[in-house]
Amino acid sequence: MVVVSSLSGFRILVTGGAGFIGSHVVDRLVSMNNRVTVFDNMSSGRMDFISRHLEDPTFRFIEGDLLDTDAIGSACKDIDLVFHVAANPDVRLGATDTRVHFDQNITATYNLLEAMRKSNVKNLAFTSTSTVYGEATIIPTPENYGPLVPISLYGASKLACEALITSYSHTFDMHSWIFRFANIIGDRGTHGIIVDFIDKLKKNPHELEILGDGKQSKSYLHVRECVEAMMFAVTESNDEVNIFNIGSEDATNPTRIGEIIVEEMGLSDVKFNYTGGSRGWKGDVPKMMLGIDKLKEMGWKNEWESERSVRETVKVLVGKGDNT
Repeated sequence: MVVVSSLSGFRILVTGGAGFIGSHVVDRLVSMNNRVTVFDNMSSGRMDFISRHLEDPTFRFIEGDLLDTDAIGSACKDIDLVFHVAANPDVRLGATDTRVHFDQNITATYNLLEAMRKSNVKNLAFTSTSTVYGEATIIPTPENYGPLVPISLYGASKLACEALITSYSHTFDMHSWIFRFANIIGDRGTHGIIVDFIDKLKKNPHELEILGDGKQSKSYLHVRECVEAMMFAVTESNDEVNIFNIGSEDATNPTRIGEIIVEEMGLSDVKFNYTGGSRGWKGDVPKMMLGIDKLKEMGWKNEWESERSVRETVKVLVGKGDNT
C-alpha cells in the first residue's frame, strides 16, 4: 500500500477525468507533479477541458468505458492511486430510466475495483454524494448519520458503490477515501440548476420556470474548493476507509439562485413561475446541508459561502468571469 503523504510523484488514474469535476481534479494533480492518466468515455466529458495537458509527456488520455473490462483492466496497470470520478450524475434520470445508474455507477465501480484488484492497485478516492443520506433528520448531517435511506436511484447507486469500496478495502487490503459532496458548482459546469436556469433565461428572458416551490434549502461549494478538500483529505488521513463530507456551512434556495442569475445576466422584470410542491422532482431532497466538522478539525475549511460560489459560477457561465 502506498502511503499518500504528499500526493506528488505518483502514477494516478482519473476516471471521468474529462468531465466537470474530473478535469479540475486532473489540473490539480498535474500541478502537483504526478503522472496522470485520464480514462473517460466522453459521454459528458469534453476534450477542451483537458486539452492543455495533451502535449505533456507525463499525461495520458484513454477514451474508454468502465463497462469494458479489458479497457479498464489495461488502464489500471502500473497505477498507484485512482480517483474514481466517472458516473452518471443526473439524479432526475433515475425516475425514467431505472437501469442507467445501476450500469454506469454500480457496475462501472465493480469493474474498476476488479481491475484494481487484479493489478494490485491499493488506493482509491471516490466521489460520492449527499444523496446517500436521503432525507436526513439531522441538519447539518454528519458522516456517522444513519440509517442511510436514499430516496433516489442515483443516491442508492452511490451508496452501493460505497459498500463495494469499503468491502474491497477490507477484503483485499486496499485503502480508500469516500467523499460525500454537497452541490458542487463552478467553471466547466455542464448540468444542474445554474446551467438549467441560464439556458431557460436565454430562451425566454421574461419568465423562469422553477421546479417545486423555490424554497428547497441546499448548500453549494465551488469546484476548486472541493478539489482542494479532496487533496487535503487524501494527504492528511490514512485509515483503511476514510469518509468525509465536503460542502459549505450555509445554504441557499432556487429562488435566490434565480435572482442572482437574473442580476448577472442583466435582466429585469423576470417572472418566476413555480411548478409547486416541496420538491423539484421524484428523488429530490428539499433540505440538505452537510456537517464538515471532520475536515475542519483536520485543518480544512471552505472560504466561499454558497451564494458567493453561485455568483462566481454564474459569472463564468454567462461569460463575465475567468473560465480557466
